[in-house]
Amino acid sequence: MNAVLFPGQGCQSAGMGASLVEADASLRALYDLGSEVLGYDLYRICMEGTAEELAQTGYAQPAIYVTSLVCLEAAKKQGLPYEAAAGHSLGEYAAMTACGMLTPEEGFRALKIRAKAMDDAAKQSDSGMYAILRLPVEEITRICEETEGYVIPVNYNAPEQTVIAGDTAAVEAAAEACKAAGARVAKLAVSAAFHSERMTAAADIIRAEFKSIQFQAPTAALYANLTGDKLKGSVNMADYCADHCIRPVRFTDQLAAMQRGGVTKFIELGPKKVLTKLVTQTLSDVEAIGITDAKSLAAAFSAE
Repeated sequence: MNAVLFPGQGCQSAGMGASLVEADASLRALYDLGSEVLGYDLYRICMEGTAEELAQTGYAQPAIYVTSLVCLEAAKKQGLPYEAAAGHSLGEYAAMTACGMLTPEEGFRALKIRAKAMDDAAKQSDSGMYAILRLPVEEITRICEETEGYVIPVNYNAPEQTVIAGDTAAVEAAAEACKAAGARVAKLAVSAAFHSERMTAAADIIRAEFKSIQFQAPTAALYANLTGDKLKGSVNMADYCADHCIRPVRFTDQLAAMQRGGVTKFIELGPKKVLTKLVTQTLSDVEAIGITDAKSLAAAFSAE
């Protein structure tokens, strides 16, 4: 069984998706749709945006989303089959689109609301995020608890990769303490402490405004960040997406649940191959590939 995966914020770079659009001009329609909904030239941001522009939440989220959809559509044209989908943080919106829960237009509408709300919330707090590698999550949790100020684990990415978030002074202190304990640490290219209480103002806006977003029943299984398992039953998606902003991403649990559900091949679609690496670090006896551009697309389907 195949599952498609979609990355989150922080993987953006200028020119992402360019070779796929050069190979298939019809994919440009996704950028045009996004530009119409968002009110700015999304294609220019993706192709020519500066690092500073692409680091801004208001631009980063739609840019990564459209790149993921371009990769998805290019792969589907090659005959890619999949029965399940999951995303990491922002990537869950591309996963919802892959599952038929959101049309691309509704996805852009949702991210216009989400990105602005999160960008506004980010400007109200001095906060950030660090990836902590090669240190058990229990040790990271203990360090966060013992650090003065607000800092917590928020992304459970792999057995030895956890992301912490919090107020700048506290998250930097916790990162230094983790480094002293033997970890490798890396500051993430994001503007605030996502998936933490510092996004409460954004969550309140999403809870109210997502009532206008049309969500459909999934046509493929969606594995959810909040529960780490398959999305089941009737879910209030406005509430879910609001909670998604302020609660941890349980990606390792998602991967384990997908494997239990029969997934043997994971195909990441979007900029870079961040999740592909996490799959190989977390699971055994599965295949993981990343499709980021025309070259990797060709390689993925020539191997079959």
